Amino acid sequence: MVGVGVFTSLGFQVKDITSGFSLLALWIIGGIVAMCGAISYAELALMFPRSSGEYNFLRRIYHPAFGFVAGFLSATVGFAAPVALAAMAFSVYFRSVMPDAPLPWPGLVIVWLISLVHLMGIRQGSAFQNIWTAIKLFLIVAFLVSGLVLGSRQPISFAPTAVDLDFITSAPFAISLVFVMYSYSGWNAATYIIGEIEEPNRNLPLALFLGTAIVIVAYVGLNAVFLSVTPMQELAGQLNVAMIAGTHMFGALGGRIVGMLICIGLVSSISAMMWIGPRVTMTMGEDMPLLRIFSRKSAKGVPAAAIIFQLLVSTLLLLSGSFEKVLDFIQFSLTFCSFFTVLGVITLRITHPKLPRPYRAWGYPVTPLVFLAVMLWMMYYLVVNRPVQSLAGFAMMLSGLAIYGASLLLSKAMPSDTPQATA
Repeated sequence: MVGVGVFTSLGFQVKDITSGFSLLALWIIGGIVAMCGAISYAELALMFPRSSGEYNFLRRIYHPAFGFVAGFLSATVGFAAPVALAAMAFSVYFRSVMPDAPLPWPGLVIVWLISLVHLMGIRQGSAFQNIWTAIKLFLIVAFLVSGLVLGSRQPISFAPTAVDLDFITSAPFAISLVFVMYSYSGWNAATYIIGEIEEPNRNLPLALFLGTAIVIVAYVGLNAVFLSVTPMQELAGQLNVAMIAGTHMFGALGGRIVGMLICIGLVSSISAMMWIGPRVTMTMGEDMPLLRIFSRKSAKGVPAAAIIFQLLVSTLLLLSGSFEKVLDFIQFSLTFCSFFTVLGVITLRITHPKLPRPYRAWGYPVTPLVFLAVMLWMMYYLVVNRPVQSLAGFAMMLSGLAIYGASLLLSKAMPSDTPQATA
């Protein structure tokens, strides 16, 4: 879960929201929503225990076409775009150490190197991910502790005031919540690999709950430190907020060191997406004859074609998009799919109450309804305030539906001995 967003998105939020309480409320609300989503996803994942997340859920709840659209998004931009975003941030922070490094080549190189590690095999990719994740978590704890004892304090209050209600009900707050929810993305990642989890009935809900809870504490703490040690006007519109805060805490040299440490932390974020994303494409290849090439595993047991495909898409996004444009483009469509996935928890409770449920969502129906309400609010403000990007995301979903229809027609035209797509 801990990726690029928490180190970059605050700069976009403080442009329109200047209250310390409202800014921290963003991260608390985002964490609560992520927790409600994780609780709901756990019920579905244990009802339909197959790796691939929304692709599996939506095709089982509604129709295979809807599942394909979600899988198409995951296979094309759902994971490739976060990889590109993390690589963009990596390049920005890398320049704190090597100012002459041309953008976006540092991020491009690291994405290719990490992809090569995952192509080497599951064991190598797993060890690589665990090591870099441990380093990242250590750095976050060190940064939080340093923020408590170093740096001059800014005149900012985190206590609520009369103006906070206006901030929280405003369009900028809703749009900022998009950035926050991107930062929390990954709360559902375990459902993408449930087929590889030992004792999923116990470990999946536990992982989703504990992981999200720990990240809420870390994110609120990090943003409190950023705001406490750095003048808000210096953060406004900036991507490298952690380095700016680090400069105020440690001086010019310390700021460059923090920039390099953030680069180290971003390595595991990129690695996680390059590990999980191709598994969705692989599962789609198992169901769709025309995508069969992506289901094939190498001698090392990894879906090599799926990894290479995601690597190429990530490279194109990295070379062609800006941070905000890429994030706006993917967020509407991903929010749309998450909305209908959690809605499926309520739908199945009504239409199929006797289906086996090894885990039942805690707090039902309040928890799924909270998630649905916030997602609907976000989508409304995205459409109103980011119409072009939202329509582009919707067009992406329609293109996935068109591809699904075309693939069915081509499958029917194949010889009768050709394996057909799973219904």
